[in-house]
Amino acid sequence: MKSALAETVTLPAANAAAPASDANYWATVQDLYEVDRSIANLENGYWGIMARPVMETYIEQTQRVNRQNSVYARSGFGKDFDDVRNRLAAAAGVLPEEIALTRGATEALQILISGYNKLQPGDTILYSDLDYDSMQYAMKALQGRRGVELKTFSIPEPATREAVLAAYESVLDETPKAKLLLLTHLSHRTGLVMPVREIADMARAKGVDVIVDAAHSWGQIPFGAGDLGADFVGFNLHKWIGAPVGMGFFYIRKGRLADIDVHMGDEDWPADDIRSRAHTGTLNFAAALSVPAALDLHEQIGSPAKHARLSYLRDYWVGKVRSIGTLEILTPDDASMHAGITSFRVKGKTGKDDNNAIVARLRDEFKVLTVRRAGVANGQCIRVSPALYTTETELDRLVAALTTVAAS
Repeated sequence: MKSALAETVTLPAANAAAPASDANYWATVQDLYEVDRSIANLENGYWGIMARPVMETYIEQTQRVNRQNSVYARSGFGKDFDDVRNRLAAAAGVLPEEIALTRGATEALQILISGYNKLQPGDTILYSDLDYDSMQYAMKALQGRRGVELKTFSIPEPATREAVLAAYESVLDETPKAKLLLLTHLSHRTGLVMPVREIADMARAKGVDVIVDAAHSWGQIPFGAGDLGADFVGFNLHKWIGAPVGMGFFYIRKGRLADIDVHMGDEDWPADDIRSRAHTGTLNFAAALSVPAALDLHEQIGSPAKHARLSYLRDYWVGKVRSIGTLEILTPDDASMHAGITSFRVKGKTGKDDNNAIVARLRDEFKVLTVRRAGVANGQCIRVSPALYTTETELDRLVAALTTVAAS
């Protein structure tokens, strides 16, 4: 299912020698987004602004569905939704029967975690401090529902590939009854990218299943669902893919469907159909129908190019503030350990009130929007999330602001 509107976008060829910093190319991409520039929005981890062709598709589909109402919903939507699913599966590099659409990554992962049925009383489940709050809640809920033990651990700071792998190896070695591990590909708290494939292989060797949270990674990092080495993965479509708010999906590798319960006793689909694992009721028809437009534009720009640009924007501001002694940057410069998101902490300011005050000052005094993130073992921090429409000038505003704030 292709989007005619997305196909009308014409992008120039990027400079092959330095594609991430090609001003002409990225200015054309930036022009696809209608952005309020009165504030530098560096809080794009919440959700992604739809590019103009996607927004136009969404408006057009909203009008169509509203006009045709149940005539369309009862007669035409089923086939169109199947086409969306097929298009999405192709983009993710999996079979259509291995995915089901949801209303976001949170719902997708809640279904996978709560429905995982291979746990027995006395088994242990694991998650780290950098995993997403809602997923931590879902893991905790398994204690009562499945009678399992919960063990948590912290990702070391400063983070390195070796230190992260050692942390996972250690917790797996120390937990012989472990059966399920929650693993976040790209942390919403700090932006740290985990070596997921190595950790998943490590866990599998010890008989531990892994549920991967890929909400922030797909669209920032080039990969297919099968590349992660995990049998269960939850994805978001309204963050870095740029679909309308309210879209996500999950992947269950073929042959593993029976290990996730039918969702809420669903009888609309056979038990051997993955769609029986996502009983969401009436969804936003127009949002689902706009997913192909978002995928079209995502693929036209290219996942490698998006990753390069977002990493470049991250490196642009981080490189200018790393020498500030009172700032702690919470992702390493190792290109395999970050993408666009990075958090910082002002030394000695690890609590909620201190970080809220910094966020407020950045917003009100310097017109730079960021967000406080809690839950990191060593203290709260502030997240910076540029987008494809972010300019170097806006990042210079952040750098100037941090230079002043860090000296206060």
